[in-house]
Amino acid sequence: ILTVQALLFADGGLLALGCNIFNLGFLPCFIAYPFIYRPIVGDKPSQNRILLGAIIAAITGLQMGAFGVVLETLFSGLSELPFKTFVLLMQPIHLAIGIVEGVVTAAVVSFVWKSRPEILEKTANTAPVNGFSGKFVLTALLAAAVITGGVLSWFASSNPDGLEWAVFHTTGKEELETPNRNIYSLLGKIQEKTAFLPDYGFRVSEDVKTDSSEPESIVNPGTSVSGLVGGVVILALAAFIGFALKKKNGSR
Repeated sequence: ILTVQALLFADGGLLALGCNIFNLGFLPCFIAYPFIYRPIVGDKPSQNRILLGAIIAAITGLQMGAFGVVLETLFSGLSELPFKTFVLLMQPIHLAIGIVEGVVTAAVVSFVWKSRPEILEKTANTAPVNGFSGKFVLTALLAAAVITGGVLSWFASSNPDGLEWAVFHTTGKEELETPNRNIYSLLGKIQEKTAFLPDYGFRVSEDVKTDSSEPESIVNPGTSVSGLVGGVVILALAAFIGFALKKKNGSR
């Protein structure tokens, strides 16, 4: 997901991709999930256990990721952000974000559990999920993804995200200045070529000026296309990886 965001939508720099994968991918999946969510939910999930486990795991994962950003920024030597101020801003804002993400995650997992409890029971025991139809669950999740990416994305907040908010309140700017080095310029040019929907919208020429006298419409075709394209690409990659792993395990 993070790689697709960086390459197709210019969301996150290519040079920071490794850090993003570690902070947002490794820590939640390999630390928060197995050591927090799984022990809380257990082998017999319940509504309360799922809610509690999802919220605590989401908060912990984001707190670790946020602190990782602070440490990586400090050790990079490319920024003069004061450690104490930066960390005191990063942790609370991501605490709030973690609570919201935990509730949303709990809602999705609860839906799967109520619709097909055997899915969670089998995955809890690392058993293959087969022998039953999951069409209803898959159809419902696919419909939710289409509605979210195609319509609800219009109402996404234009406010800075957690990192931008913390950087702004630390330095007065939402983004740090890019160091004047060849590697940054090279990767920036690569990203400009691969990101055909930058910032989750259609490319707009610098010569095109928006008429400020006309109210901006909520309906944003570029955002809808970005949401749908991103969803399709992620689904295709997930299916390909799953098929490849299944084939590899079957050949043993």
